[in-house]
Amino acid sequence: MSTHIVWLRDDLRVSDNPALIAGIEAAAEPADSLVVVYVLDQESPGIRPLGGATKWWLHHSLEALADKINRLGGRLVLRQGPAHDVIRQLIAETNADGIFWNRRYGGAERDLDASIKSYAKATGLVAKSFQASLLFEPWTVRTGSDTPYTVFTPFWKSCINSHDIPRLPLDAPHALPSAALATTGEPLASDDLASWGLLPTSPDWSAGLAHRWTIGENAAHERLEDFIDTRLTQYAEGRDVPSRLVTSELSPHLRFGEISPFQIWHRVEVAKAHGGADVLKNSLKFMAEVGWREFSYHLLYHWPDLAAVNFDSRFDAFPWGEADPEVLAAWQQGRTGIPLVDAGMRELWQSGTMHNRVRMVTASFLIKNLLIDWRLGEQWFWDTLVDADPASNAASWQWVAGSGADAAPYFRVFNPVLQAEKFDPTHEYLHRYLGEYEHPKLSDYPEPIINLLESRNRALAAFAELQGVPRAIRPPAA
Repeated sequence: MSTHIVWLRDDLRVSDNPALIAGIEAAAEPADSLVVVYVLDQESPGIRPLGGATKWWLHHSLEALADKINRLGGRLVLRQGPAHDVIRQLIAETNADGIFWNRRYGGAERDLDASIKSYAKATGLVAKSFQASLLFEPWTVRTGSDTPYTVFTPFWKSCINSHDIPRLPLDAPHALPSAALATTGEPLASDDLASWGLLPTSPDWSAGLAHRWTIGENAAHERLEDFIDTRLTQYAEGRDVPSRLVTSELSPHLRFGEISPFQIWHRVEVAKAHGGADVLKNSLKFMAEVGWREFSYHLLYHWPDLAAVNFDSRFDAFPWGEADPEVLAAWQQGRTGIPLVDAGMRELWQSGTMHNRVRMVTASFLIKNLLIDWRLGEQWFWDTLVDADPASNAASWQWVAGSGADAAPYFRVFNPVLQAEKFDPTHEYLHRYLGEYEHPKLSDYPEPIINLLESRNRALAAFAELQGVPRAIRPPAA
């Protein structure tokens, strides 16, 4: 009789879950048992606490996962605290023989996982980790000089041309082994999910999020199918138009692992096989966006401080200045007097998401027009986005700032007025989130808090100090 632990993290699904399948295979005898556990760890050194919107998503995702596991005959155990301590305690409680998990790629997460693997092996346990959330492991994608890539296009070309085709997704199990008991013979203690306080209460600001999103593994696959059936062929042309729903909306599902990139890759391959040239063109564009997620994690793996430190150290001396609290609040609350910026920030607050084109515009306005440090914007998005991802969020903000890998040129300042005219010419998106202003052309809109031309010139003057200074990319972590 043996007991094995499957430790879930950002992989809240039962299909295509290598760690779960490994745990089931290890607990192959009728008397064997399985512990499926999720640990809420916001205390271990270097682990970044979740933002408000991702806490809300996590609560509902765990509810959906627990229901699926129950239907398979298992039980999801919930524990809270420093993972190293919690997992060691769980091993002791169950006298476990093995532990399995899917890999993470942040520096603190990798250190934590390595310490648990060392402890497990030192005490005679089987301890195995698996590739589940990235198509290509970061350490396998290297330049001809054997260094990490810092430019997306050659990175992605290397991924798709120089590596094996990503493995096929694993089927969901039909049943789970019996849920493990403590060595005392009692059911394992499990926290009440509500006791974690993941949901907002005072006030409850989540009504718009609940209206906007359906959460869980089933919802993720339904969203993928809907995208392929109804929107994929419009993707390349329509993805920059914020009033049109042509994007996949899979990013929060990927963030929590309710769906895997392997499942997306191979479902798109099926669509390509049964479609024509139009499907092929749009599929390539869509998968390149999945590639940007891979690239962001490639950067995070090699530069673990991506959310805190300028990738290009030239920007360490940039004169961001101290942010005026009232100006920062106006940006956060969508009160800048710039319609596209305000509409985007209101979409974010109401729904927990923002159209990608508008994300770039709002970020550029904060960093370059307001000359506010990109890290303050990254922190706000971390707290308010349901898809706040430790790699993509940081990499995207640094891209806009000009301080990141493959960054937008520092002198590129998005003009939010011209961006609105180009991508929202009928003002449909603006009126969706600025409905209190009745004039069709928003001529009654409040005055801007800053002059766009003057602030652009001020930013260019500040950025001009970097001219002639070579980029200074920090060396990757050892």
